Amino acid sequence: MKLKFYISLFISLLTLSVTAQEATLVTKVSKNKLGLNQRLRIEFSVNKQGADNFTPPKFSNFKVVGGPSQSVSQSWINGKVSFSQSYSYIIQPKRKGELTIGTASIEIGGKKIKSKPVKIIVLDPVEIPKDPNDPNYIAQQNIHLVAEISKSRPYVGEGIYVEYRLYVSENISVYDTSVTEAPQYNGFWNQAITINGYPVKMGKYNGENYRYIVLQKALLVPTKTGKLTIDPMKMDIVIGVPTGKADFFGNVITKNIRREFASAKKTITPKSLPLEGKPENFNGAVGDFNFDVTLSKDVLKANESSQIKVVVSGKGNLKLFELPIVETPVELEKYQPERKEKVSVTASGISGSVSDLYTVVPQYKGKYKIPNVSFSYFNPKDEKYKTISTDDFYVDVLEGKELVTEETTSVKKQNIITTGKNFRYIQTKSNFSSTKTTDFFKSNLFYILLLLPLIAIPIGIFIAKKNEERNNDIIGNKLRKAERLAKKYLSEAQKQLGKKEAFYEALERALHNYLKAKLGIETADISKEKITLILKGKNVDDLTINQFIEVLQSSDFARYTPITNTEMEAELEKAKQVIIQLDKQF
Repeated sequence: MKLKFYISLFISLLTLSVTAQEATLVTKVSKNKLGLNQRLRIEFSVNKQGADNFTPPKFSNFKVVGGPSQSVSQSWINGKVSFSQSYSYIIQPKRKGELTIGTASIEIGGKKIKSKPVKIIVLDPVEIPKDPNDPNYIAQQNIHLVAEISKSRPYVGEGIYVEYRLYVSENISVYDTSVTEAPQYNGFWNQAITINGYPVKMGKYNGENYRYIVLQKALLVPTKTGKLTIDPMKMDIVIGVPTGKADFFGNVITKNIRREFASAKKTITPKSLPLEGKPENFNGAVGDFNFDVTLSKDVLKANESSQIKVVVSGKGNLKLFELPIVETPVELEKYQPERKEKVSVTASGISGSVSDLYTVVPQYKGKYKIPNVSFSYFNPKDEKYKTISTDDFYVDVLEGKELVTEETTSVKKQNIITTGKNFRYIQTKSNFSSTKTTDFFKSNLFYILLLLPLIAIPIGIFIAKKNEERNNDIIGNKLRKAERLAKKYLSEAQKQLGKKEAFYEALERALHNYLKAKLGIETADISKEKITLILKGKNVDDLTINQFIEVLQSSDFARYTPITNTEMEAELEKAKQVIIQLDKQF
């Protein structure tokens, strides 16, 4: 008896939960954008029981290929009841343009409820394989690897982020993924952003509903102007694709395939910082910052230390500029500052603080002034430069040795100005010269000129033979020509030795200019993989190609790492040898 009571109570509560929600008729389409020769699935679903007398829209400008098919589903999850009654159609557009599917209606509880109209964009016909159930075609249509850029025209030094998303439609499954080629960020300071797990989210791609996960995210800070490209990310993905067939029990049969996907190459064009209003002390800080300078003690004894702390905090390229230098009087001995960083990199950018801690030790008794310090930065939101200045500091040294200053007077000797023959200096020395002259005949110069032809003729013959031997040395001449060519292209890089950024930019430009001159193509905007293919097409051996690509990669990497002059010279010599080897093989 009690069991019947509880079952009746459960059914009553279930019915009450289902009927308590407001009835709505929702329209869902499989695609918002398609080609003229493609089809789409449209579904009208009501979320309440008891609905009847469904009336579909007229489907003007569309041809009904299949349907209607009706389905009903009901579920109870965590105490919540959900119900859905759906009517589905397969339709195909009759013409191009922006088409509208009108409202559908259904009656429930004596009331008629309507759906909202849906807009569909129809484009030119697309290429469709003979077999629409071809797994590769289905995978291509239902999986997309996309690189999302937060901003394509940032300022130099302004942080942006790139996010790699994998969009997957609901009718296929992904079983395994592996990154085969990571993207390259040439021309950017970059920092990977940690992703906690890979939660599946819902979103739209090209107007269609997809599931997606964020595979990788990175913060990018452009370090130069011009067109900077982000090479594609490439992945191998194992996919379960429906074959369009069903087994004995009506379950859809799927086929697992492995397919490579690649994101599109992205181009970012950073803007130069404006010259108007640029402060003289600006050193590359871009963002929104605070600046402060503090002194730990302003009253102390001789040989007692005090600390000056210089702090820049806020949000921006904190790791890419130097802090202002504090100048102190010579009587205050200043030591090299200690650098401290508390910086975090997130999807919203770089934030935190960077500080320099100076230790100063006075030597003499007295009162000394530490001049004010100013810090300038560029705010990309306001598109203006801003300068923050601190007040002067005074250090009062109460005990210690007195600073003795000597006052000396001196008489400056003035030059005597002579006017005519009135005043002249007393001459203390005399110079005498002989008035007797020697004849050219039988002089030393006479005999030297007489013997000069006898000496010059054998020397000329020897030089001519050496030149003939040199001209016949084809390999040697080619090697010397290659060395001269290498010196020509690398001369600008050699001038920049010691200046890290300028050196590696000149080195990379020299290698690209060499290929441009030799091959007659522009290589600055193509990837290293394409350069490799071009050189292989010219029958250059793999060792030389690998050395050339290594020099290019070293130039990209070394701009953002500490480097010594010795290492720069080694890179220059390596680039020289690579150009020589290439020139011998062209």
